[in-house]
Amino acid sequence: MNSRETQGMLLGLVGVMVFSLTLPMTRIVVAEWHPLLNGLGRALLASVPAGVLLLWRRERLPNWAQLKSLFIVSLGVIIAFPVFSAWSMKYVPASHGAVVNGLQPLCVAIYAAWLSHERPSKLFWVSALAGSAIVVAFALHAGGGAPQAGDLLMLIAVGIGALGYAEGARLAKQIGGWQVICWALVVSAPFLAPPVAWLAWQQHVLHPGPVALRTWLAFGYVTFFSQFLGFFAWYAGLAMGGIARVGQVQLLQIFFTIAFSALFFGESVAPSTWLFAAAVIATVMLGRRAVVHPAPHAARAG
Repeated sequence: MNSRETQGMLLGLVGVMVFSLTLPMTRIVVAEWHPLLNGLGRALLASVPAGVLLLWRRERLPNWAQLKSLFIVSLGVIIAFPVFSAWSMKYVPASHGAVVNGLQPLCVAIYAAWLSHERPSKLFWVSALAGSAIVVAFALHAGGGAPQAGDLLMLIAVGIGALGYAEGARLAKQIGGWQVICWALVVSAPFLAPPVAWLAWQQHVLHPGPVALRTWLAFGYVTFFSQFLGFFAWYAGLAMGGIARVGQVQLLQIFFTIAFSALFFGESVAPSTWLFAAAVIATVMLGRRAVVHPAPHAARAG
């Protein structure tokens, strides 16, 4: 692994550490707010600093091809993942959702092979599939042999969210990592404003009392860190180190989320959860040693 790939892995790890608190913080917010208000509202609020930064840096407007990519990014990381993951937190603990979220690196690798023409080796795919199989086994084990509603919602979040990750990383090679998330937030803001305004009004009508400080702080985290700053490092890391390879770093998010959920939020974590998480980490370490051929130059340029 060369120095650029190593730097990409480190940037990806920074992004993962930021994202690791997303599910616990989201679980706090949805205890008081509707999941849609959390999922869409955080993106609308994050579009404000994104727009200010783009204006301050005088970034060039995206062309039509880049706009199409930005709409795909928005679908995955601004709409699908925030909304469906928030919805799932109504049904399962954050530590449980974190393990289901372990399927995301496999999905990212599949999209990377499809969209960016990366060519992971057979060993990489074996390790990725093994990690995903362990995640599915965990979900079934925790759910008593059958998937729970929260599992299905997280799977939807993961499947579509991974598309936003992979497409955003592909676009980051053209316009830069932080520019991708900023433009995605800005172009989606006009479509988010009407439903967020209606949801906020409904929230006020149904729950007219003051919002707890704990909820505001958690919402602030998922807005400015999970939806905004975390993507600066994440997209830059994916673009530098390779989408498939750096995407596997996200499996480490399981450990961080479980630990934070237990340490800061008092969630009870069964010993079996740690065993499943450790098994997943073993697969990502194997995948890290596997060969991933970069995309051909022509494919990257397109």
